[in-house]
Amino acid sequence: MQKITGRILGLAALLGCLTLTAPAVAGDGYGDYRDRFEPLPALPPIPEDNSLTPEKVKLGKMLFFEPRISSSGVISCATCHNPALGWTDRIPRATGHQGQVGKRNTPTVLNSGFLDAQFWDGRAEDLEEQALGPIEADVEMAMDLDEAIDRLESFDVYRTLFNQSFSGDNPINKENVAKAIATFERTLNTPNSRFDRYLRGDLQALNEKEKKGMKAFVDTGCIACHRGPALTDSNYHRFEVPGSTDQGRFVVTGNESDKFKFKTPTLRNVAVTYPYFNNGSVEELDKAIQLMADQMLNRELSDEKVAQIEAFLHTLTGEMPEVSFPALP
Repeated sequence: MQKITGRILGLAALLGCLTLTAPAVAGDGYGDYRDRFEPLPALPPIPEDNSLTPEKVKLGKMLFFEPRISSSGVISCATCHNPALGWTDRIPRATGHQGQVGKRNTPTVLNSGFLDAQFWDGRAEDLEEQALGPIEADVEMAMDLDEAIDRLESFDVYRTLFNQSFSGDNPINKENVAKAIATFERTLNTPNSRFDRYLRGDLQALNEKEKKGMKAFVDTGCIACHRGPALTDSNYHRFEVPGSTDQGRFVVTGNESDKFKFKTPTLRNVAVTYPYFNNGSVEELDKAIQLMADQMLNRELSDEKVAQIEAFLHTLTGEMPEVSFPALP
């Protein structure tokens, strides 16, 4: 009896020891830093007046790849937001109608539904408002919207899809074109990055260097503006990139205090959406980190810290949406 009792007590002591040490085994020493971040949801918020339906997503995808809503007939949304290039174009500034070069770098459309405003200067509040801008812009697709509607109405397949996606007697209209494109864009999300898996409990998803980079990202102050699921505050901050004369948010508001202010870009997929900043003047991620630390935080980072932060930022590359090219009429 004494032997059995001794074994039970010994087993209890062992289990107690294991219980006491479990948190130490489960943790990695970075919990306080990990708790400062949020994983990316599978979908962004869906507007009440623009429900997400399979029919509307299909229509929006076709319009996104449709070059005939440009005046030249050869430029589409996908020209600058190329799925093979991180849904951007990887050139310093966008090239549009008749080879014109725009003033700004093309932001990625990935995860754009999580943003509180669109464009570098925030002139569009949501994706619906953003969708029509490039179609009309002289330097981009240079297309009169009424003419674009006429072209779409000439195809049976578009008449069918608009009728399936929207109610009303004349569903092919500007508002519904914007809603369809915006709906498709809200499906272009990149969840399940290594960092998302780490935040959800897979502590082996990041190596030690990447975890040190996360710590440096917080300690340096980057998280003050790059926070939330999309790692942006969707706010505007003064940032004068060398060689740029772009006055940023001031062009929209006319307020002197907004001169040279730009919306904080998302850091999701930042490793594959180069070049960086409003004029695309920086090609390498490590140089972008150094410039931001210098101008925004008045900090000079060691090469080791830069390398750690760069390694961390690479973990923000998520699973790219699987989108097949549509067969256009």
